[in-house]
Amino acid sequence: MKLFDSHSHIDDTCFDDDFEDVLQRAGDAGVEAIMIAGISVETTKKAIRLAAGHDNLFTAVGIHPHDAKECSDQTIEELKSLAKNPCVKAWGEIGLDFNRMFSPAPVQEKWLKKQMEAADALDLPIIFHERDSKGRFLEIIQEFSFKKPQGVVHCFSGSKKEMFRYLDLGYYIGITGILTIKQRGAYLRELAVMIPEDRIVIETDAPYLTPAPQKNKTRRNEPAFVKSVMTKLAQLKERDPAPLSEKIWNNTCNLFNIQI
Repeated sequence: MKLFDSHSHIDDTCFDDDFEDVLQRAGDAGVEAIMIAGISVETTKKAIRLAAGHDNLFTAVGIHPHDAKECSDQTIEELKSLAKNPCVKAWGEIGLDFNRMFSPAPVQEKWLKKQMEAADALDLPIIFHERDSKGRFLEIIQEFSFKKPQGVVHCFSGSKKEMFRYLDLGYYIGITGILTIKQRGAYLRELAVMIPEDRIVIETDAPYLTPAPQKNKTRRNEPAFVKSVMTKLAQLKERDPAPLSEKIWNNTCNLFNIQI
């Protein structure tokens, strides 16, 4: 299988001691490209440094909704400057997270809109994060006047109605290791079979959301484990994993405007 981990955080400090080994294991598992999502200015800078020595690592710039209270116009300008780096292929992850409320809702909404404006101006696809926003996130992206809507709803965890609305708007759906978890992933497995094959991307969200069976052995997720997501998705869709993985590889390259 030819695999693209479309969303990871391998810039996390938990990978500092064995970063090259992590990449080697990913390659051994068929993972030929990895996107490192941005959550702050500092993590974005680190991701760019990591990607500089690897032609199959790509990065995104952005401020996570948890950290929206730390955002400013100066922050946006700094991210726009970082986005000029050739390894930067997206803006994100950005969105709304009303589950933990690390930043107030109005603040999250303000900087989501500001970052969408920046991404749209730079013609960058957006990596969206949505959790427990009770429809507010969907309202905002529907109201925004994009020149060309392009992006992915990362770690999709919404309803069937929301999923089809995202698809109608032109977005990809990002599927994580939750798909493999017996109880937690039951509803996602129902929905996954309904997603058109040309609108799916797979991801780890490493070091989080470790899939089965790896989660029984290690707490830390890593890009190599995206193979388990692909295997489960192929099983659910009753498809040969190799051609389906090729299709999803092409989806991811199209999403991020990558030629590799």
